Amino acid sequence: MGSIKCTVHECQYNKDVMCDAPMIQINHNGVRRANGSEETQCDTFKPKR
Repeated sequence: MGSIKCTVHECQYNKDVMCDAPMIQINHNGVRRANGSEETQCDTFKPKR
């Protein structure tokens, strides 16, 4: 997997502003067809403990 920048510091997979998740899942954010990033969401997010 290539490098994926992540600025969500509350995510457990954020390691120095890079995503360290073993896989990434992105889904629609309540729309049928996404036309921009604001219409998507990262379902891989896990809050830091």
